[in-house]
Order: sequence, then C-alpha cells, then structure tokens
Amino acid sequence: MIKAMQPPSTPYLQFNRKQWAALRNSVSLTLTESEIIKLKGMNEELSLAEVAEIYLPLSRLLNLYISSDYRRQTVLEHFLGTDDQRIPYIIGIAGSVAVGKSTTARVLQSLLSRWPEHRKVGLVTTDGFLYPNRVLKQRNLMKNKGFPESYDIRSLINFLSQVKSGTPRVTVPVYSHLIYDVVPNAETVISQPDIVILEGLNVLQSSSDYNYDPDHMFVSDFIDFSIYVDAPEILLRSWYINRFLKFCQGAFSDPDSYFHDYSALSEQEAVVLASKLWTEINGRNLRKNILPTRERASLILGKSVNHQVESVYLRK
Repeated sequence: MIKAMQPPSTPYLQFNRKQWAALRNSVSLTLTESEIIKLKGMNEELSLAEVAEIYLPLSRLLNLYISSDYRRQTVLEHFLGTDDQRIPYIIGIAGSVAVGKSTTARVLQSLLSRWPEHRKVGLVTTDGFLYPNRVLKQRNLMKNKGFPESYDIRSLINFLSQVKSGTPRVTVPVYSHLIYDVVPNAETVISQPDIVILEGLNVLQSSSDYNYDPDHMFVSDFIDFSIYVDAPEILLRSWYINRFLKFCQGAFSDPDSYFHDYSALSEQEAVVLASKLWTEINGRNLRKNILPTRERASLILGKSVNHQVESVYLRK
C-alpha cells in the first residue's frame, strides 16, 4: 500500500511522482504515442511515461469517484421510486495561462472515455463565456481579458445549471483563438454526456471574485471534482514567452489572425512584447485572481521543467 506524505496542518495528502505512479494499479495504457502527440499543446512535452505515471492514476481515481456518484444517484432513485436520467459528473480544471490546462483536459477526456464503462465525455472551455470584444471594448476591459470581470458569469452558471438538471441538449458559445473573440451565432452542442470537463482560468473563482450577487449560485457549486494545474511563476512566464514565439512563427501568420501584425516581429521584439504582456496582464491575473484559488481544488498537479508533474496533492 502506498502511504502518502502528510505535511502537518494541511488538508492535502502529498505524493511524489513515484508514489503517485504506483497508484496506477496495473491499469493498461490505452493511448498510443501518435494519439498523445495529437493531444499535447503547442509548447508542451507530453510523453507516454507522463500519461502512464500521472494521468492514468488520476483517471483511475476519477473513474472510482464517478462510479460512486452514480451509485449514490441509484440509491436516491430507489428511495424516491423514480427512474430519472443520469446527472453528468462535472470535473473542473483550473490554472494559469500556459500551464497546460487544455492538454490535461484533452488527455483526461480521452482516458476517461476508454474505461470499460465507455462513458461519454464532453469538454467545455470557459473561453466561450467571455464577453465579446465589442462588449469588452465598451467597458474598457480588453486589457483585462481573462480577468473575472471579462466573463459572462450568468451565462456560464446557466449552462452548468442546465447540465446538472439533466437537460439532454445544452449549447455552448464558441470562442476562436484565431480571431480572439466569441464567434457570432456559433455554438457547440453538449448532448447527454456522462461526464463534462470544464477547463478555464476561472473555474475555481467564487461569486465574490466576479462581484456577482452572493444570493445566486456560482461555478464551484456545480463542480464535483476540481483540479488545479500548478507551476512556479518563473516557469509559467518562460512557457508563455516560448508559446508566443511559436505563435508568431505559426498561427499569427494567418491573415485572419487578430494578432497577424505580430508575425512581422523579430524574435527579440517578440520576446520583449511577450514579457510585457506577461507582466502587465497574465502575471497580474495569476497573482490576483488565479493562484489564490489553488487551495480550493480537490487535487493539485505540481509541475516542474518540461511540463513534467513532480508532485500531486489530493484533498483528504
């Protein structure tokens, strides 16, 4: 049996990489290397070993939690004498810009859908619930995009409420990183999922973070299990700058890109601009709004260089 390290006066059990990997419990890895390449982000290292040692044990834990939740639903149905539709299990994934939330979400979506139960896993990012740029400009919030006040929190909560009510067909606004805006009149349909993974900067923020009426519900009311992907800010800044350089060489060269002008920057100019954006926007948002929510998470993945998870903290 693996015994977790338990620092005094903490609500978390702490595991180093070797201890956590042992909790895989001989579960087979169902992803191939070519599939993993498709799942990883632009600026991330993601190996078979990382998936096997970190994400496979995590998917095993989540599958146990989800099975337990379904058993609880069955007990309630038996008590009430009803045969209601299964209520989806919602997993929240939070963390800084450039930390690798999207890759974590995609890997878990793929792994959770491959367990013997073959559950249907929907993936939603909170980017779709940002106010359109025209609204942000009217409110002078373009430089605060990604901050709590830039989200249509009522729409996000309404979406989550519908999911948790068992609504069979729920729509989600579409956000395009190419045009850096919500796509007008576009939507994605989430249809009768067993699991919904909600990924975004703001997943663990409370109503007070949004100056939202405290008498109303807020995002964390609907999340069954939450994950915070963590890394030291010095690494986050470096990952952000490296990703920005790759965007300048790739996505920004598209004439339709909102940041097309950046593709003409020299590497030195791009580094200077990315550093400024980190200091004035992303780093500030991290320290003020994102990092303070870390200890609200059910589980924390602590990353080091090359996006490798070195420690895992699981709430007791």
